[in-house]
Amino acid sequence: MHRFVRPDGRRALRKRRPDMPASFFAAEARGLAALREAGGLRVPEVYAVGADFIELEDLGESTPGADYFRRAGAGLARQHARRDARFGFAHAGWCGDSPQDNTPDADGHRFFAERRLLPQARRARDAGLLEADDAARVEHVCARLREWIPAQPPVLLHGDLWTGNLHCDARGAPALIDAGAVHHGWAEAELAMLTLFGAPPPCFFAAYAEHAPLARDWRERAPLYNLYHLLNHLNLFGTGYLGRVRAVLRRYG
Repeated sequence: MHRFVRPDGRRALRKRRPDMPASFFAAEARGLAALREAGGLRVPEVYAVGADFIELEDLGESTPGADYFRRAGAGLARQHARRDARFGFAHAGWCGDSPQDNTPDADGHRFFAERRLLPQARRARDAGLLEADDAARVEHVCARLREWIPAQPPVLLHGDLWTGNLHCDARGAPALIDAGAVHHGWAEAELAMLTLFGAPPPCFFAAYAEHAPLARDWRERAPLYNLYHLLNHLNLFGTGYLGRVRAVLRRYG
């Protein structure tokens, strides 16, 4: 990542990945545009995008202030107010370095099974990262999703919102970065990922709940939603994530 000042005086950063398909940065540009239109949280402006790079507004960074997390929770709730008729997105995306199929579907449980869990499980099985029994347990989970996950509308998600992608800009405002996984999905799934690798403080979720519906028992379902991200990390980073995947599968599969 290269930071520089543009001829017009605006500070910018350029990310370059010559090892990735052209769709990689195109997906990020589309995701940032969708998030900006929703008006929930600040996102960087896209200055240019090419086959192997994206040039973005440099938001800077600072230390979160006293009201940062409340502002972040309220902003995410505003983003989640942007609904669609179907789950998915008009274009495919990327969750980290993994391609993400966003083919739209009116059925959220089917979308989560067929576009999220099963492709990751097949990829891991083909790579020898999952045993046949593990893969069968993922299929069992998919078959029973309706028993555990209540019906929810498809809302606009960042899609890869771990705490590192919730960014404190130079002014102390919450912002979103790395938006290649944007799609319409379950709001609870977004909140669940925010608890996967660390978590915002309780005031974040309290502020969210002041502006958007939030079931009291949503955290009980967090492992199911996070199974997708754990499988993705298993595929991207190896067997260090296998124990966490299997812990979820033992609980539900």
